[in-house]
Amino acid sequence: MLFSSNILWFLPFTLPIAIWVAWSDMKFMKIPNKAVIALAAVYLIMGLAVFPLETWAWGWAIGAIVLLIGFITATLRMLGAGDAKFAAAMAPFFVTADLRVVLALFAASLVAAFASHRLMRAVPAVRRATPDWTSWTHAKFPMGLALAGTLVFYPLLVHALR
Repeated sequence: MLFSSNILWFLPFTLPIAIWVAWSDMKFMKIPNKAVIALAAVYLIMGLAVFPLETWAWGWAIGAIVLLIGFITATLRMLGAGDAKFAAAMAPFFVTADLRVVLALFAASLVAAFASHRLMRAVPAVRRATPDWTSWTHAKFPMGLALAGTLVFYPLLVHALR
């Protein structure tokens, strides 16, 4: 099963958070803790309306596992701590998902986000419109852009495949 048919119920709440995370990571190379908490709160409240209690609880377990993996990878400097926390807050939303589909979508989002970011930073009009964005000159890539894309496009993909 790809996901609950009710997955679109999350989108009005997760979309603004995803936009906030993508923008913040591109502008400051930071994902605000408030965005992570907001996303967890959406799952806390809306998850109970969408999933049975046992499934909802498994979502939290998956989030804890992703947080542990994220802390290890952040310690190894493979990604930022904000990326790890945001990925952990995202994880419960995929509790009934096919992991292969989620990982394939994340891979596609990562490639698209990386290519788009690198292309846009080379466009003078974009650089003039956003001269203070840290990600334009930072050596690292704003992973929040790809994570946010995965969070937004997964429910749309599932809905399209129904």
